[in-house]
Amino acid sequence: MKGNVVDLAVAVVIGAAFGAVVTALVQSVLMPFIAALVGSPNFDSFAVVTLNGNDIKFGVLLTAIVNFVLVAAAIYFVIVVPMNHMIERRNRRLGINPDVKEEAAEDPQIALLTEIRDSLQQHRKP
Repeated sequence: MKGNVVDLAVAVVIGAAFGAVVTALVQSVLMPFIAALVGSPNFDSFAVVTLNGNDIKFGVLLTAIVNFVLVAAAIYFVIVVPMNHMIERRNRRLGINPDVKEEAAEDPQIALLTEIRDSLQQHRKP
């Protein structure tokens, strides 16, 4: 087994476990907080339209959108922001400045084509 395959397998397992943590955060902390503010933990009964005896439940869509936004915010503020700060501190400690990009060596073929283009332009001018 190659190292990348093992790394990927570990990432999948950790991701699945982290999914449970994020779900618990959203369901046990954030949704009850919203329920305390709004009065209901979900919006399933909100905006139900009956058309020819069939219920069209816009509230279910609204609940799914709110859950998605809460999960995305939880992942962003719990994982992404701290990880970016950690990477920034590590780069400062190592003296790496990501704003300064090293000049890549120019491809010799591109340099030759640039010279040919410039030469042709000089010969066209009277």
